[in-house]
Amino acid sequence: MNQDSASAKKLKKAGLVLLFVLPALFFYGTFNLLGIARTFYYSTMDWKGISANKVFLGLSNYIAVAKDMNFWNALKNNMILVIASMFIQMPGALLLALLINSKLRFTKFFRTVFFMPMLLSTVATGIMWILFYDPNFGLMAKVIRALGLKMSTAFLQGSTAMPAILFVICWQFIPYYMIIFKAGLSNVPEELYEAAKIDGANTWQCFTNITLPMIIPTMRTSAVLQLVGSLKYFDLFYVMMGGAPNTSTELMATYMYKKGFTEFQMGYASTIAAYMFLICFIFACCFLYATSRKGEN
Repeated sequence: MNQDSASAKKLKKAGLVLLFVLPALFFYGTFNLLGIARTFYYSTMDWKGISANKVFLGLSNYIAVAKDMNFWNALKNNMILVIASMFIQMPGALLLALLINSKLRFTKFFRTVFFMPMLLSTVATGIMWILFYDPNFGLMAKVIRALGLKMSTAFLQGSTAMPAILFVICWQFIPYYMIIFKAGLSNVPEELYEAAKIDGANTWQCFTNITLPMIIPTMRTSAVLQLVGSLKYFDLFYVMMGGAPNTSTELMATYMYKKGFTEFQMGYASTIAAYMFLICFIFACCFLYATSRKGEN
């Protein structure tokens, strides 16, 4: 009788949990899982997106994308964005997090100032930096001319376009990861630092032997977010350049948008989206596996 009563309580508890989870599962399944499934479905079709006529092509779109050099160029630019995110955003965010987590004066003020780029919309940020980079009346051009420097002020043209946009992305997203690192640093017990200082450890030794090991899970989470976010990024590149000049700033997402909503090759665009999903999934799984194995060793 007692076992039956315990089983009934467990079932009741499981049913209550399921009741609260069901709305989230419904929206996740509808807008995520169903969307992914329909993307793979449309990727096998020749479809314009505005008509009901669909022609089944099998894997023809996948073969065409695999031979498309514009797609591989876009993937290369995405990988450049991944590298910039890992080696610029993460160290910069950690440095700012350490600063606002310190006992220096005005840390609350700096916390607000550093986070301000995240408060702007992406479109507003893109337009602001386009004006900032303008070669004729932009602030950057005026500073260069005032200093008498002999250099080009056309930052959004030629080989300087990609670094210029990467700088803006780092400027906008470093505060986001700064807050994540700040949360991780807040979980480090203060007693560990006090004990280390009693033993004669300096600031650098405290950082390398206490802070870094304690925030590794936070760094791992941030790295996954940066990896996946960089591989599927769209906003600023489209607002500021739209792939110009000569596809030098083209990303997989901007290329997919052009194919789907400019050239109305929705089946081909769905194939690019499917490739993006597979690439993000494989990279994320490999990264999580590699970091977890390293942590176990």
